[in-house]
Amino acid sequence: MSDQQTADDLPAAFSIPAAWKGDELFTRDDWRVTLTQHHLDDLQQALDTLSNENLKPEQITSARFPLPHLGPVLQKIQQQLETGSGACQLQRLPVENYSANELELLFWLISDHLGTPVSQSASGEKIFHVRDEGYQVGQKEARGPNTRKRLSFHTDRCDVIGFLCLQQALSGGNNQLVSSVSLFNEMRQRYPELTKTLMQPYYYLRHNVDTGNQKPFCQQPVFSVQNGHFAGSFLRVLIERAYAAPELPDMTSQQREALDQLEAVAESPEFSVTFRQEPGDLLFLNNWVTFHRRDDFEDAEEPHLKRHLLRVWLAVPNSRPLNPLFADNYGNTEAGAVRGGMLPSR
Repeated sequence: MSDQQTADDLPAAFSIPAAWKGDELFTRDDWRVTLTQHHLDDLQQALDTLSNENLKPEQITSARFPLPHLGPVLQKIQQQLETGSGACQLQRLPVENYSANELELLFWLISDHLGTPVSQSASGEKIFHVRDEGYQVGQKEARGPNTRKRLSFHTDRCDVIGFLCLQQALSGGNNQLVSSVSLFNEMRQRYPELTKTLMQPYYYLRHNVDTGNQKPFCQQPVFSVQNGHFAGSFLRVLIERAYAAPELPDMTSQQREALDQLEAVAESPEFSVTFRQEPGDLLFLNNWVTFHRRDDFEDAEEPHLKRHLLRVWLAVPNSRPLNPLFADNYGNTEAGAVRGGMLPSR
């Protein structure tokens, strides 16, 4: 059977706005949005009310704080994350003008206009602090975002992930982004048999901080199509940990080659882009059409100059339907469902 005949057994290549390659992203109208004074005035008025009423983040909703000028912009971003490039950088919130608590409130308010924040830990954290916590290799509390190490291309357990940069590293810490739709298209053309493998379920080990999840393993594909909607999902570290477990079968040579070739294509400058979030920049990514990662970094000695970002995981009301295999990790696979995040620890 020829490669072309083999490729014919796969879903057709996707010609959609999320199938960008490399620097094409930076020319897209939906990639960069700059906050205007009107937008900042909206946020300040909301913040004044929040401070006077002493509201907690979960009491802050887009319905209560519609943001007359910024709200429509965020509604458009919400739509473009699902049907456009799947990536948007919102510049620039003047973080130097606000306290740490005020920045958490503003980040929550902006995020709530895009979706519903879901828990990022078994303790229920919905705003996660991305910074080096000094964990040593092997500590069960360690997560990639709480180290200085380079992260591999991956997705997170939500529809949309958001970051607000409060302080950048002394050096390093740049972001890389790649369209998983374009990765599928390229893998389909170059390696159809390996692409078939990526559309079959891989084992994932439960994350070591996901203590509320009673299932030690789950299975889900890297690439999938449900009712015509593409979805890419990938976290190799949990795949590798699963296949290292004695109670599970070994990873096959074809499964490993498929992951290796996928990462090799993702690494190519033809497909990935590199950029740097500066303080005040917000970044929102659709996890189903993009993979992201971060370079290793060096911090300054002074605590207030160390790299620090806020992170949110969002379930969005205009999300796509998912393959039923994602139910173990996401709960609900229906379009528009509140899904993803981590269950509370019992």
